[in-house]
Amino acid sequence: MAALVGRRTLMQALRLQKAERDIACRLAAASSCRRQYAFSVQISPSSRLNGHGGVTRHYSSDSKDDLRVRYLDGEDTGIVVIGINRPKAKNAISKNLVKMMFEAVEDIKKNNKVRSVILCSLVPGIFCAGADLKERAKMHQSEVGPFVSKARALITELGNLPTPTIAAIDGAALGGGLEMALACDIRIASNTAKMGLVETKLAIIPGAGGTQRLSRVIGVSLAKELIFAARVIDGTEACRLGLVSHSVEQNQSGDAAYLRALELAREINPQGPIAVRMAKLAINQGIEVDLSTGLAIEEACYAQVIPTKDRLEGLAAFKEKRRPQFKGE
Repeated sequence: MAALVGRRTLMQALRLQKAERDIACRLAAASSCRRQYAFSVQISPSSRLNGHGGVTRHYSSDSKDDLRVRYLDGEDTGIVVIGINRPKAKNAISKNLVKMMFEAVEDIKKNNKVRSVILCSLVPGIFCAGADLKERAKMHQSEVGPFVSKARALITELGNLPTPTIAAIDGAALGGGLEMALACDIRIASNTAKMGLVETKLAIIPGAGGTQRLSRVIGVSLAKELIFAARVIDGTEACRLGLVSHSVEQNQSGDAAYLRALELAREINPQGPIAVRMAKLAINQGIEVDLSTGLAIEEACYAQVIPTKDRLEGLAAFKEKRRPQFKGE
């Protein structure tokens, strides 16, 4: 019995050491210098990228319009909107889109001024239809595995962003599209949006984290039911199951979920950015381990906010009965 307890204690210690190393690495990444990309200012026809200021960055690519990344300004400074824009392919995940999203995520990850990220679609009625099956059909069998691995790595990186991420689902999110949304911290859907992991219809399984993340979000039994049956549900049902946090009635412009996501991002924006990042890290890492180790992770994350200028600003603002001005320092 003593040996068993000793082994368990050792495993907990090893898990905590790994968690602390991860915390240190992510803190270093958050404070590192920002990677620069060439960008151009462009007015987008979509309300998701219009009317809130900021610049649109087009990452270098043959099809530069497949992804539009907008850093909002003014009172919305710190909010980044990633808009998928492949109308002819229903926003299907292609090699090019994966490449562009990797670049965008890397840029955001290294920018400690970012406070929240909204992932949305610029194509009415569609969030993301999953893998680009036309492109997939042209791939040699030996290419399929590496491509799926790269897509999985992208979605993992999206999930590992240190800032809160919100998926605004205003249309169909199927297969890899739903897997992308599942990697976000919060999902908001219109009541008419359609969602499902439908891969078994093609005699394959979800390959970019769907089998793992869906079961963690809605529970094992329900996840099995949806995946086994390749069932598609609407936003109202998704909210009932806990797949999305909010289901909102769709509006005439088709961007109700995006507008609700923007409201939420604006709620997050004034909060202490380092504290929000540490809270996300503590929750994400803690949920994967036992409570004792999770509490140790929380303690390690709390230790990171104690020496910050933001913490002192919060105390001063409370004493002076004013709104705090956090700088992420």
